Amino acid sequence: MAKSSNHGRKSTESKKAALRRKKAKRRRRIILFTVEIIALLLLLGAIATVGTLQKMEKIDLSEEDIVLNEKVEQNEVLKGYRNVALFGVDSRKGKLGKGQRTDTIIIASINMDTGDVKLCSVYRDTYLNLGNDSYNKANGAYANGGAEQALNMLNWNLDMNIKEYVTVGFDGLIGAIDELGGVEIDVQENEIEHLNNYQRSMYMEEGDPASKINNNIVEVTSPGLQTLNGLQATAYCRIRYVGDDYARTLRQRKVLMAVMDKVKQSNPATVLKILSDQIENVQTNIDFDEMTQILSEASKYQIVDQTGMPFEEVRKSGRLGKKGSCIVPMDLTQNVRMLHEFLFDESDYEPSDQVKQYSQKIQSDAAPYGF
Repeated sequence: MAKSSNHGRKSTESKKAALRRKKAKRRRRIILFTVEIIALLLLLGAIATVGTLQKMEKIDLSEEDIVLNEKVEQNEVLKGYRNVALFGVDSRKGKLGKGQRTDTIIIASINMDTGDVKLCSVYRDTYLNLGNDSYNKANGAYANGGAEQALNMLNWNLDMNIKEYVTVGFDGLIGAIDELGGVEIDVQENEIEHLNNYQRSMYMEEGDPASKINNNIVEVTSPGLQTLNGLQATAYCRIRYVGDDYARTLRQRKVLMAVMDKVKQSNPATVLKILSDQIENVQTNIDFDEMTQILSEASKYQIVDQTGMPFEEVRKSGRLGKKGSCIVPMDLTQNVRMLHEFLFDESDYEPSDQVKQYSQKIQSDAAPYGF
């Protein structure tokens, strides 16, 4: 009997050890994913100029201010994922808080069991509840109430549970790509003029009149696959006059994948230096202290899929009166079903009553304008 009892204790201890290893593995995946997020930010507006990891702006948001509806809080599927909002703002000189519009809004989701990463852009002009029961373009939420309101906007409209975010500006992308040695991009003929114009506008020092724009840039002169430097690639991401916002998002993703390829080809010391050089103006509520310890393993993570929403089948674009040109999710309820199937493989997800209410309001607001 004693042997049996001893065997039972060993078995229990073994199970506990296995559970600890599993939890440690999950934690390691989460930290690695956060490092991957930093690499993604090299595209999403990037991360300012010279500084150190300790200069990153850490913001403490009260969880009580991030509002989740009851259906989301009870959703067991969502508990298996960590979801982070990535905001890219069109700003310079470290202006990352309230008052800035988010030109880039991406939900990054990691499956905590498999480590698979999925990305979903929320188009900036999407007509939604802004997280305060007013309706307008999605990029207005951050401008009106900073990260807190932007998180509520995503959670309320999409039945999400996002409590973490990272916000960055544009300038750092230039330096980061230069430090990586440039990125390979297939430039189209009709993109060249706009690419060069954006280079000039970004090269101008803030406050200088247009007549003093410095033209000392390296112009792109021919189409085709070529290595773009930091300024060129950043300008390419910002093109909005060839195609629509969907096309601009596709350009951002092309640069993203090119940056990720370069990051994975680089040694950890190089990547760490880039992060250190570019991270001064990051604003986030995530603690990054542990990331650098396991930076060398960041390349093991793979982005398995990416998309944008509202989804093509259930959206329309056009002018919405004084709100201007908007992307209208003609059926927000169906968009949320499709989003949950994409991110979480929830093929039978039924959106909350809250989302259904917002969907009806959006349809009602759009109807007088011919949507």
